[in-house]
Amino acid sequence: MKIQLLLVGKTNQDFVKKGVEEYYARLKHYLSSFEIAIIPDIKNTKNLSFDQLKEKEGELIHKYFQPGDFIVLLDEHGKEFSSLAFAEYIEKKMHTVSKRMVFVIGGPYGFSNKIYSAAQEQISLSQLTFSHQLVRLIFIEQLYRAMTILGNEPYHHE
Repeated sequence: MKIQLLLVGKTNQDFVKKGVEEYYARLKHYLSSFEIAIIPDIKNTKNLSFDQLKEKEGELIHKYFQPGDFIVLLDEHGKEFSSLAFAEYIEKKMHTVSKRMVFVIGGPYGFSNKIYSAAQEQISLSQLTFSHQLVRLIFIEQLYRAMTILGNEPYHHE
């Protein structure tokens, strides 16, 4: 199974960028087919409503999907997991998803209805609110943590 992290807009906070790069490098040890894809920021958004912006982002996100993708949105209304439960979730998906598992982190205003309709699942990282930039770092660290849990490595302490 391939895992892809799909991001709307480039990471522009330096500490987040460095953290994502660090965990991306670590993950390659466990998931050689792990990829990060970045959808470019939409230009000239000053005159767009939040809904119009979500629709435009949704059109761009949808273009990245391939037939057979298992799409998971990182969304505040999604299912929450402990780190151990998330590791179990990833392990189960490794045995049941045949093509790509695509985790999507949207822009600051969320997803369009078209993207919600295309997704199979939604997960939430916390009941706390994080910037969409910071969610990138938190998610990739949790994916790395899941892989170390599955490998019975000491990164995760109970």
